[in-house]
Amino acid sequence: MAKALLGYVGGSDPRLLAEMRRLQQRVQDLESELVRIQSENDALSAAVAHHPGESLLDSIDIDVPQAEPALT
Repeated sequence: MAKALLGYVGGSDPRLLAEMRRLQQRVQDLESELVRIQSENDALSAAVAHHPGESLLDSIDIDVPQAEPALT
């Protein structure tokens, strides 16, 4: 009966187990990314709520180099 449930005598397929581990790791990575993005979104929302009159871009402190003029 157990052999019929497994589908073959050899037990679990190592390729299937490796793929399952890879997919589980991918899910963990995506969950971590989601938590990071939600945290960043919460911080941005709090910044907007704290300074309602300012532009969102004005409230973000990012060091952006000055743009150079386009060639014509």
